[in-house]
Amino acid sequence: MVVGEASRLSPRLVVCDTSTPSIHNDAAVCADLRRVLPGSFIVLVGTHPTALPEETLGLSNGADAVAVGEYDMTLLDLARCLRDDGDPSSVAGLVLRRGDSFVRTAARPLIEDLDSLPFVSETYRRHLRIRDYYFAAADYPVVQIISARGCPQRCFFCVYPQTFHGRRFRPRSPANVAAEFAFIAEHFPEAREIGIEDDTFTVDRARAHEFCRLLAVGGNRIKWYTNVRADVDYETLAAMRAAGCRLVTVGFESGSQEVLNRMKKGLSLEQSRAFMENARRAGILVHGCIMVGNPGETRETMDESLRLAKRLACDSFQFYPLIVYPGTEAYEWAKAHGYLLTEDYSKWLGPSRSHASPLSLPGLPMEEMERFCERAYRSYHFRPAYLLRKAFQSVTRPTEGRRNLRSAGRYLRYLARSFAARARAVRNRGISR
Repeated sequence: MVVGEASRLSPRLVVCDTSTPSIHNDAAVCADLRRVLPGSFIVLVGTHPTALPEETLGLSNGADAVAVGEYDMTLLDLARCLRDDGDPSSVAGLVLRRGDSFVRTAARPLIEDLDSLPFVSETYRRHLRIRDYYFAAADYPVVQIISARGCPQRCFFCVYPQTFHGRRFRPRSPANVAAEFAFIAEHFPEAREIGIEDDTFTVDRARAHEFCRLLAVGGNRIKWYTNVRADVDYETLAAMRAAGCRLVTVGFESGSQEVLNRMKKGLSLEQSRAFMENARRAGILVHGCIMVGNPGETRETMDESLRLAKRLACDSFQFYPLIVYPGTEAYEWAKAHGYLLTEDYSKWLGPSRSHASPLSLPGLPMEEMERFCERAYRSYHFRPAYLLRKAFQSVTRPTEGRRNLRSAGRYLRYLARSFAARARAVRNRGISR
């Protein structure tokens, strides 16, 4: 369908956003596009081609270039260059194919004035249907935006700060973000929630307070969620709640302080417990995240993480194995110690086509970590006390009830797909023998 539509439009510039688990498929799509669009310039963007531009271009003859890192201005300059029949090597921020070799153009600096960029929601309005997209922790339908780039924390696994946006916090102004909230309210009357998908929304507490003040003054009617660290104070959480924040997503990551230290999380278990008390006091729901497979992980530390999750008692929790992306310290650590099962990125997808970890630790194989995550998810969410709490929430807060039912339905469908995929894998192994 993509190739057919591209052939019909016959664009001069084609931009393909890709990722590590899909890179082989996307490189093949670029090759298909090249066959029907011999005169088009095809460029790949994303964290994976940024980390490995030459390797990515070597996967097929489809793409002409990789736009490295933040590509907003790179693509704008490239489009103008192609329009004027210029030489793409004059455009900063590219790695270009030149026969059997590759050429890097000048480095492109990070964008300092993020207010100069148009609202991403304007693009949604022109080209997307928000009802086609879903996030389980949010009310449906949701519009997702970013209010800042860069994160100063040192977490060794996080891909965007290490490959794309950097570790220097670069925010949009509170007034600019509040204006986009107003734009969404006007042009997306069906939207029930806005997601601020920053790496860490509360890096600058004063900015967060000013943004919340502007929302309150402007009469914001749409609830919102965002990502924060478990070190946010009560006053900031209370200000966010007063401005319509319904939920925050928090990476607690581990119940072991040693594991937290070794992943460079910069967070203590005591901070996590105090944060949850503050969040409950402020009336904000919390979606918690636990990640297994970091340095120092054992069966015992995984069990500690599950116990921590149950003590924290968030509105919901997700448990997942560490996925080490190229360009991160985590990837270099896993590669240096021989913990990568494969560097064939096409195998970084599970049987149900979801992300799969390629990581096995000494005494802790990948399959065991994946089984733990599935068991932990069921153990957390199917407890009688949790189910009673969610039932009470669903009755007393109808919008949360709708979200709970929708999430439960999707999870049951996920289980059915996973079971079918595993059954097919077992049958195929039997046939191969």
